[in-house]
Amino acid sequence: MNRSPYMILQKPLVTEKSLIAKEHGRTICFRVDQHATKTEIKEAVQTIFKVKVESVHTLTFAGKERRRGRTVGHRPDWKKAYVKLRAGEKMPEVAGTP
Repeated sequence: MNRSPYMILQKPLVTEKSLIAKEHGRTICFRVDQHATKTEIKEAVQTIFKVKVESVHTLTFAGKERRRGRTVGHRPDWKKAYVKLRAGEKMPEVAGTP
């Protein structure tokens, strides 16, 4: 399926863990489309940021049940990707990171 790179990479994740990975491991963390493959994620990062990607690691999180009194809801499942850049590549400035 031909999806836009901007549909695959939904938003950067800025947490303590992702900032440490960025500083020490040349790794950027993104929330990605749940059905995106590692190859699609790699191509999307290379297209958007004009960098070379070494590897992609993905994690899928199950949505949690949420309650408000008697009303029960369910948060959607989502996927996270850790994208490691090749040595010598300049770290792109992702919105929200210092």
